[in-house]
Amino acid sequence: MNNETSSDKPLLTDLTISEAQAAFGNGTLTSEALVKACFERIEQGQELNIFVTLNHEQALAEAREVDRKRQQGETVGPLGGIPVVIKDNLHTKDLMSCSASPAFDGYVPSQDAQTVQKLRDAGAVILGKTNMHELAFGATGYNPAYNTGPGTGVRNPYDSGRIAGGSSSGSAAALAARMALGSLGTDTGGSMRIPPALNGVAGLRPTWGRYSGEGVIPIAETRDTVGPMALSMADLALLDAVITDDFSLPSIQLKELRLGLPEEFWQNMDDDTADLMAQTLDTLRAHGVTLVDVGHSGLMELNEPVGFPVVVAEAYTCMNQYLARYHPQMSIEDVYAGIASPDVKMIYKEWVLDKKTPTKDGLVDVAPLYQAAMNGGRDRLRERYEQLYLEHQLDALAFPTTPVVAPPANDDIYLPQNFEKLIQNTEPSSSAGTPGLQIPVGLGSRSGMPVGLELDGPMHSDRRLLAIGLVLESILGRVARA
Repeated sequence: MNNETSSDKPLLTDLTISEAQAAFGNGTLTSEALVKACFERIEQGQELNIFVTLNHEQALAEAREVDRKRQQGETVGPLGGIPVVIKDNLHTKDLMSCSASPAFDGYVPSQDAQTVQKLRDAGAVILGKTNMHELAFGATGYNPAYNTGPGTGVRNPYDSGRIAGGSSSGSAAALAARMALGSLGTDTGGSMRIPPALNGVAGLRPTWGRYSGEGVIPIAETRDTVGPMALSMADLALLDAVITDDFSLPSIQLKELRLGLPEEFWQNMDDDTADLMAQTLDTLRAHGVTLVDVGHSGLMELNEPVGFPVVVAEAYTCMNQYLARYHPQMSIEDVYAGIASPDVKMIYKEWVLDKKTPTKDGLVDVAPLYQAAMNGGRDRLRERYEQLYLEHQLDALAFPTTPVVAPPANDDIYLPQNFEKLIQNTEPSSSAGTPGLQIPVGLGSRSGMPVGLELDGPMHSDRRLLAIGLVLESILGRVARA
């Protein structure tokens, strides 16, 4: 969409949630007008393949009702009239929820996922369900199903020839294209951080278990988490607060902030990422932030025996449990038969159904590796994180969210090295269940594509991470719209 609308032309949908609320309050904007503007942007961006399902008439009706309540002095909630979008693997009442897979095409839940219900209760208006890497099994969003444009998969609003990342592809791209003011996604190995990084928006992977997993089409129950995305850190903190009922934010002083730099997370960077990361570190130092070189952290090595075995083993059992509850007429083999994406089809056939996991020695039985991961492997990874934070007195670890900007959208994206680069830095904390915050830091001088900084914090430090994100955004600025 960057060829259609330059970032120096203001749009009504450029508003943050707090700015929209102020405009609602002073009578210069209605929710109906904002929702209509979002649908206009959606119509203009059909080539990006961002949506599976739209909720046009219902969203407009809800917006009008919020406007009526506001005019009559009734309470409308902290998200009253704010247009948001929801990843397609989250259940939405009376709106198709198929995880962007023909396997579940046509399924309309009778209840919202608990996280979705939280947004509805706060007054949010749901515009539609966003496209994603099929069944959430990937980091690219290169999904041949549910495309509204001529190309394959969710495309990046900064350059429609590039991917949007995954698996929460559309939830990030919709914000980058200013089609919504907030969104929900999910994260198993990086999906609340990779797409936001590649699309220049903010994202939070919460501490595992902090958000309800009720009503989520699953991959792995001990890894999956719902999370929010937004155009600003204040908006991200508000969405998190609405979902958790925790509105507290600690005070953060830049000169007291200590961020650790684990060396292996700073490898394999392309030129744009390396340049922007260097500039970001210089800015942080200039404002008094202490950057601590923690050397080789060992986190990636500790994650290796934990990451894939947990995902693959739980994918089989969790999908069967989900089917028994919501689709008793379906088998996991039926799910496999309905998969459209060749990479996901392969994963299901060779890994999930055969209960095998990839290793350096090829595919091996997953069961013993899963038991080892659950009986000490994951604990050792978590202990190493805690040791790093305590030993170096760190508020968080800091590194590029992805070492590369969004790659081109073509069949080469299926090459294993693309997946490995995208998840290089997000996978370890996903295995540990610790929170991670994605902060946009700029656009590459060569590619014009967004680059992001990730902060990984101790378990349950989510609100502190968000507070850190707020103060860092104040010195780093926000990324210009596509």
